[in-house]
Amino acid sequence: MLMSEIERLLEQQRLIAVIVLDEVEKSVPLCECLLEAGLRAIELTLRTPAAVASIGKIKRELPEMLVGAGTVVFADQVRQVRDVGADFCLAPGTSPSVIETALKEALPMMPGIATPSDIEVALGFGLRTLKFFPAEPLGGLPYLKSICNPYRHLDLRFVPLGGIGASSLGAYVRESLILALGGSWIAPAELIQHADWHSIGRNAREALSSLKEGVS
Repeated sequence: MLMSEIERLLEQQRLIAVIVLDEVEKSVPLCECLLEAGLRAIELTLRTPAAVASIGKIKRELPEMLVGAGTVVFADQVRQVRDVGADFCLAPGTSPSVIETALKEALPMMPGIATPSDIEVALGFGLRTLKFFPAEPLGGLPYLKSICNPYRHLDLRFVPLGGIGASSLGAYVRESLILALGGSWIAPAELIQHADWHSIGRNAREALSSLKEGVS
């Protein structure tokens, strides 16, 4: 899948559920409930031993789910997630070795930026769709807009993650810089642990509804 296609799908969806999975067997039921709620994009973070296998299982059984591998911090992780079918990957920072490997392996990626220097590292590799992380602790949308002012003519797009909740969706989604938003509150670890798919589905529906209201 090309980055342009991923961008198109995310612009339609406007929301990515950020997920940490400890058990591979919960990956498909979790994604089934998200799909039923209308949420078709996830970032599955590489923070647990179950992550890579979970990505593979989701893509085999639910290919319609757009799956980004998150927390990619080493070059070999790029190859691992590509081999199991991840659609794209996201990094918390701008590691040159990770970016170079993603480009070499033709896996679309969004490096994480927090400063103008990070933005310029990404631009040096030709990347213009970037993860803004950690969004709220850094100062949220006002901070992002201020550091982006020198680059407005370059048509950068951002996926903010980190500290964003249901109450802050509206302000972000109305800003043209924002491609989509990432949220860990949709499927938090406690709800996944208890297989509370009903509550996760409700969270997803409410978030999608809030996004629609935010742009109306």
